[in-house]
Amino acid sequence: MGLRDSIMRIALARRGYSSTGGAEVYLSRLVRGLVENGEEVVLYSSDEWPVKAWPYGKVRCIPGDTPLKFARALHAQRRDFDCLLSLERVLECDVYRAGDGVHASWLCRRRKFEPVWKAWFRSLNHKHMEILKLERFAFDPRCTAMVIVNSRMVLEEILKYYNFPRERILLIPNGVQPRPISSRDRMHIRNQYGLSSEETVVLFAGTGWKRKGLYFAAEAIRALKGQAKLLVVGQGSSKYASLSHNTIFAGPTTCVAPFYAAADIFLLPTIYDPSSNACLEALASGLPVITTFSNGFSELLENEAELGNVVEVGDVGGLTVALERWLPREKRAISRHMRMEAAAAFSVERNAQQTLDAIKIATSR
Repeated sequence: MGLRDSIMRIALARRGYSSTGGAEVYLSRLVRGLVENGEEVVLYSSDEWPVKAWPYGKVRCIPGDTPLKFARALHAQRRDFDCLLSLERVLECDVYRAGDGVHASWLCRRRKFEPVWKAWFRSLNHKHMEILKLERFAFDPRCTAMVIVNSRMVLEEILKYYNFPRERILLIPNGVQPRPISSRDRMHIRNQYGLSSEETVVLFAGTGWKRKGLYFAAEAIRALKGQAKLLVVGQGSSKYASLSHNTIFAGPTTCVAPFYAAADIFLLPTIYDPSSNACLEALASGLPVITTFSNGFSELLENEAELGNVVEVGDVGGLTVALERWLPREKRAISRHMRMEAAAAFSVERNAQQTLDAIKIATSR
């Protein structure tokens, strides 16, 4: 068999494009690893991706202003590839990466933090009905050969809500590409937002502030009574703008790395997150991470007290105590190398290789 015969043609599906989206960052890292391994890739999307974000060849644009329309358009495409790896809930694929988690579980979790009437109206919302319909296809063993999850939490949710075979679910953690921490970046960001070199800066990064728990983060910062400032990176509702005089809103960015350099602690008290990439990036930058048990990333912090803290969703008191634990600069400095070493085990190369192995298993069935 020649070298060319061994190359796989892999199609990837991701509806839409966002310059600040975590899924886009993950997909770019994954594809870079696949291409470096010699595989051919093509992307199916409802939007054109800028060349800078997708320097890997052609993007095949198909209709998709709703998840269901995109799934149907993808299903109608002529199959000229060896494997379809989808990051979206679609009607049929070889491998589905459940990076968005289980929508049925997310709807259940958010009910605890909203009025009963609001949850009832949401159950009638066409958008959520459409996603749940697609999710039934995604976790139907007749439609999907293999599912990849990035945390045990999501794996257990699939088994709870859907009848998908456990042996066809693979746990492949997210990968991260550590970047050198620059003291220049640290002071540039601090100067830009009026933060002194001595202040303790707590970073919150994420879009969709209600789900990410920004309210809980701001309340915990308020409880510290000026001992720390909260720097918020990302996009969300303007109603959060008056949360606290110790909260600074930096807005969305295509490069979070300088903000990790500027921060001392990373805080993400999310209501639901399959496994936050931002938390892994923060850990790789040496920051202690404080998050919730509803974040699949929290599994990395189990029995590792020097990496960060995990609290229950909505426990502002617990968040405050965790933040107070990391206020001393000496404590953060002593264990910094442990956090960077822990994150180094989750490389982009390892993630890409494990994903390629999963593709080969799925297509050999």
